[in-house]
Amino acid sequence: MAEHPNAALVRKGYDAFTRGDMDTLRSLMASDCTHHVPGSHLLSGDHKGQDAIIGLYHRLFEETGGTFDVTLSHVCVDGRGHAVSVHRYTAERGGKRIEQNGCLVFRIVGDKFTDIDECQEDMDKEADFWS
Repeated sequence: MAEHPNAALVRKGYDAFTRGDMDTLRSLMASDCTHHVPGSHLLSGDHKGQDAIIGLYHRLFEETGGTFDVTLSHVCVDGRGHAVSVHRYTAERGGKRIEQNGCLVFRIVGDKFTDIDECQEDMDKEADFWS
């Protein structure tokens, strides 16, 4: 059975992210896509537009000295333009280390991400890491 196109799109995005291929990531997003980062830390907020989102991803790598690593576990789709990815991520920063699960909820129109909502396993742990 063939993988759903929205699941394939999400996998392509994770692959590009892990390789640092920001041009491919940019091509997967609508120009006005927004990545919503929960919490109240230095990366939290609504990052609207391709440039802002790519800037967020660059900052993830900069703030962690290139140690930010994510491993995709699985992707679920609803066939109506939504996909949810579950992943495990690790990073080091300022003598701290984080390792936890997270997920992204994608809204997809056509073959582009239009909205990305980030969810964390432990919001307090996340805030402490980025403080």
